[in-house]
Amino acid sequence: MSQSALTFGNFINKKRKIKGITQKNVADALGVTTVYVCDIEKNRRYPPTKGDMLSKLAKILTLNEDEKNILYDLAGSDKGCAPPDLTEYIMSSDIIRTALRTAKKKATTDDWQQFIDNLHKK
Repeated sequence: MSQSALTFGNFINKKRKIKGITQKNVADALGVTTVYVCDIEKNRRYPPTKGDMLSKLAKILTLNEDEKNILYDLAGSDKGCAPPDLTEYIMSSDIIRTALRTAKKKATTDDWQQFIDNLHKK
């Protein structure tokens, strides 16, 4: 399954099964019902995007940094919004929003790659 066809629920289900964790284990650790976890996995409910539920879920599933980023990206994508881990950061500063709006109008993929490369050099 390509990542473009991957949903939050599919991702959670796959990672949970690989780790040998039951829906009940996940539900108990998150403080929710098993039905809630089942509904999320079957894409009958939107992913959680508030509070620390996503970070708890990442810990329960022992996700690495790349997998955690996919988790957040899918949570945002399935709800049609920015990934929840970025929303607070974007809203925290006028300069960030100005930079993103400017980039939206003028930045190329090469510009973004150069920006990322420069940040990695710091």
